[in-house]
Amino acid sequence: MSREACARAHTDIALVKYWGKRDEALFLPTNGSLSLTLDGLFSTTRVRFEPGLAADVYVRDGQPRAGDEAAKASRFLDLVRAQAGITDRAHIDTRNDVPTAAGLASSASGFAALAAAGAWAAGLELTPEALSALARRGSGSATRSIFGGFAEWQRGTRADGADSHGVGLAGPDHWDVRMIVSVLSSAPKDFSSRDGMKLTQQTSPFYPGWLATVERDLAVCRAAIASRDLEALGEAAEASAMKMHGCMLGARPPFTYFQPATIAVMHAVWDLRRQGVPAWMTIDAGPNVKVLTSPEAQATVEATLRAVAGVEDLIACAPGPAVHRLAPDEAAALLGA
Repeated sequence: MSREACARAHTDIALVKYWGKRDEALFLPTNGSLSLTLDGLFSTTRVRFEPGLAADVYVRDGQPRAGDEAAKASRFLDLVRAQAGITDRAHIDTRNDVPTAAGLASSASGFAALAAAGAWAAGLELTPEALSALARRGSGSATRSIFGGFAEWQRGTRADGADSHGVGLAGPDHWDVRMIVSVLSSAPKDFSSRDGMKLTQQTSPFYPGWLATVERDLAVCRAAIASRDLEALGEAAEASAMKMHGCMLGARPPFTYFQPATIAVMHAVWDLRRQGVPAWMTIDAGPNVKVLTSPEAQATVEATLRAVAGVEDLIACAPGPAVHRLAPDEAAALLGA
């Protein structure tokens, strides 16, 4: 008899960045990080364990997939199977409402959804923190996408990673802010986050300075979230992003995910602030710029960004929910029977 579950997880955008691992195999970070989960970008994944199935079957956006992508999903489900004490192979059906590998944290929502659907289908009863630690094994950022609103991925100190997981800081109803995602390119990037992270950590002379500032950034952001201080949160988030990308420019060889339009959007955001508009930007490992602002300033920010050459699209997001289960009929309507 088959067992299945379907989960939806929303992507999160780091305000205090994660950049570097202290353990590659267990995805343990060199530093803590803090993020905002977004309502407008998400992944939906159904896992169906079926006795007698010879191998895992992986389908994304309605198309069967093979190669590294399918193998990574299968290896991740091996962790679920080991924890649940089962051996059944699975059908994995996923739909990504996030451009994949374009610096929009598609792996965060993708592996958070896979972790939840796999665990629920396998009969595991995990706390959000335990589910977060499981999701971490697929993607570090997925650790935070288990939670809605604002979340922090705690670095932890244990070698086995048991204390390296996400915690919720404030739910999506705590604070009505906006994150405007300016899509400059939805194409997969040439240099993966994993490779860029490793090169930066190993070769950039700026990297130790980056690590030395993270704890202060986290403390500032926690306090700003608690007091709903948008300026303090925006300033800390923008500084964290710029420091991370500065480390990349110091790597050997140096590299950047910026495109000309990235720089243009950055200047547009700074111009907005000079005009008194509350707007602060953050950039992950990709060209796309995310702008933190207030609901009242959203229309002004959007109009400014649309006028920037190279901006393909804008996605306006509010704080999003925690990972959650979809009913079988809803999953079938989205993913097929």
